[in-house]
Parts: sequence; structure tokens; C-alpha cells
Amino acid sequence: MIENILHPRITESKDWATVLFVLSFAIIAVTKSVFENRFGDFANLIFSNKYNKVYRDSSHLKSGFTISLFFVQVISLAFFIQIALSYFGHASKTDWILYIQIFTFLAFFILSKYLIEKIIATSFNIEEFMDQFNLQKVTYRTYIGLFILPFNIILFYYDSFSRNIPLLIIAMILLINILTYLISIKNYQNIIFGKLFYFILYLCALEIAPYYFMYYWFTKGSA
Repeated sequence: MIENILHPRITESKDWATVLFVLSFAIIAVTKSVFENRFGDFANLIFSNKYNKVYRDSSHLKSGFTISLFFVQVISLAFFIQIALSYFGHASKTDWILYIQIFTFLAFFILSKYLIEKIIATSFNIEEFMDQFNLQKVTYRTYIGLFILPFNIILFYYDSFSRNIPLLIIAMILLINILTYLISIKNYQNIIFGKLFYFILYLCALEIAPYYFMYYWFTKGSA
């Protein structure tokens, strides 16, 4: 008599990711419904600079539109970071505990960086410029988050993709960030040149150093 031994089939649950993806699109749909005209201008940001001209006042940084899409932005960027780590063999893309850690770290990093920038801007008397500069950065970062959200879904549920795809998206994100800084410098060149020392200090301390240390930490940890 042959004894059959049954081994439990262990599958990694993706339900938590499905819930977050659905939640993200629900937030986008509600935001589009409430801020219809603004969302239309925002969606055309890659083709037109109308959104930055109309919504350049720093008060828009704390509006319901910005806050709701900020939440979607963090969800999307956290997914992409985890997917990129999994594609290079440093993590599992279905690990929901890791996702919570990445999401929390990313949200904390962005918010704490913003608060530090506010303190420094107040100290150097460049608060108005920094608010407008931050608004423009948030705008483009949110646009990136929404843009890569469909790619996150595809990369999360399908495994047969080349590693070049995450690298291509990373290159695109870096390019957009560089263009954002160039556009900001062009738009606020009079203010920047008037306080050039403080602007250079800001770039080195809060825009270059944090990302360098994060890169060093990740590369050292994976070595």
C-alpha cells in the first residue's frame, strides 16, 4: 500500500496589493470628480505648463487635491521601490510587511524633509521661494507617482519582464527630477541669484546629501 504524503501548497498572497491598487484608483476617481478642471490641467502637465502657472500659489501645497494625490503618490512609489528591489533579488514583491516598512519610511522621509526645509527657509528668509519650489517638486513627483502606477500593476502581477524595465523607469524618474530643478531654476532665477549661497547650501544639504546617503545605505546593505 502506497502512502501518500500531502504537502501544503504555500502561495504568496497578493490580496493586500489588490486592495491598495483599487484604493489608489478610487482616490484618483474621487479627486478627479471633485477637482475636475484642476485634474484636467494636471493630467496635461507633460504637454503644457498651464497647471504650474494657474496653481503656483503656495496655498495649493496644503489643498485637498495635493493631499489626496500625495497619498496615491506614496503608495505608487513604495510599490515601485519594492518591485525594483525584488527584480534585483533583494526582496520579495509580495511581502506586505516590507511594503509597510517602505511606505512608512517614504512618507516619513518626504514629510520630515519638508519640515526641515520649512525651518531652514524661515531661518534664511527664503520661505516664499521654498514654498513655491516645494509645490513644483510635489506636482512633478505626484505626476510621476500616478504615471508609474499602471506599470506597478503590470510588474507586480507578471514575472516575465526584463530587468531593463525597472532601470528604464528609474532613469525616467531621474530625468524628470533633473528637468524639474532646471525648470524651477529658470522660473525663479531672479530670487535664486539674489540668494545664491543659501540655494547652493540647500541643494547640498537637503537635495543631494539625503539621496546620496540612501544610495550608500542600500548599496552597502546589499553588498
